Amino acid sequence: MREDQLYRIPSGCAVVGILNQDGSRMSGDAVIRSITVMHDRSNGLGGGFAGYGIYPDFPDLYAFHLLYDNRQAVLLTEDIIENVCEVEFSEEIPFRVIKEIQDYPYLKRYFLNPKRKNFSEDDEVVQLVMKINSSVDGAYVISSGKNMGIFKGVGYPEDIGRFFRLEEYEAYCWISHGRFPTNSVGWWGGAHPFGLLSWSVVHNGEISSYGINRRYLQNFDYHCNLQTDTEVITYLVDLLGRKHQIRIPYLGSVLASPFWHEIDLMPEPEKTFYRSLRIIYGGALLNGPFSIIVGFEQGMFGLVDRIKLRPMVAAWKDSTFYLSSEESAIREIAPELDEIRPLQAGEVVSGQVGEKINYGKKCFVSRI
Repeated sequence: MREDQLYRIPSGCAVVGILNQDGSRMSGDAVIRSITVMHDRSNGLGGGFAGYGIYPDFPDLYAFHLLYDNRQAVLLTEDIIENVCEVEFSEEIPFRVIKEIQDYPYLKRYFLNPKRKNFSEDDEVVQLVMKINSSVDGAYVISSGKNMGIFKGVGYPEDIGRFFRLEEYEAYCWISHGRFPTNSVGWWGGAHPFGLLSWSVVHNGEISSYGINRRYLQNFDYHCNLQTDTEVITYLVDLLGRKHQIRIPYLGSVLASPFWHEIDLMPEPEKTFYRSLRIIYGGALLNGPFSIIVGFEQGMFGLVDRIKLRPMVAAWKDSTFYLSSEESAIREIAPELDEIRPLQAGEVVSGQVGEKINYGKKCFVSRI
């Protein structure tokens, strides 16, 4: 064996995203096959998936997925939920027993309709998620969006996919994560994706600005309780994208803002624009190495840090848009591609259902 084959630096976790922009749905088998190719990027301490369009029988209800550690947590949580929402349907989340996953929490899902109609339903749901995760010991809301769901746990992603029987679900968008935790524990609630409303986030890297980001979010009543830095990314995306209505192509201008010396060299009006963003949203800037895939109701987008310390490639085939840590994971399910290229530092690439495929340089929009 050659010396260069004795060592492998995988640059952390594995991330995959698949979006059918024509809205057609596909089973979870494809995304499981894709993430399995990057098995060596994980260490068995976390894997997970998010699927969009998986609940066509309840498209207008908020689908809550919960992990429970004990019976008392179930009773307390359901009492909180019933005070705020009508529970239209609930059941245990189906799974299959496999030898690779031996220790798992109680898994249940609820389809909810908020009672208060004179208040933003999304804000009501966010408050409900924060209350459960902050006040109920042993209960964790891992998914709370409409017509979507997050399935995650401790194990390799391919095993988590089989455990949750994802081949039985169909979605127009799937994202997946294989975890290699470094500075946080490996546990069911800490696996990726992280979700809030219809946002879901998978992340490769480390957010060194976690403390600043967390304190910034507390000003807007977001509370981090899940012991990992990816949680702040999820809440920042909700704050910026939903509450502040920043368009997705420009989220990179906040989360991975240009450096001050780059801004100083810009012509007007770009200089004023980016200077204003840095001043207003300084607490939302993410520092550290990262590549991120974010799923949302209409599609998904990818973002890498402003130095590009973690890899990500984007690809397109017919009406399907792909994001992945490695080209090999995309080629596994789409051997022939129309276009494939790496993301550049600090840039966002996105796709939405119903949007015309537009690959190449025009897809990368993080600078006006």
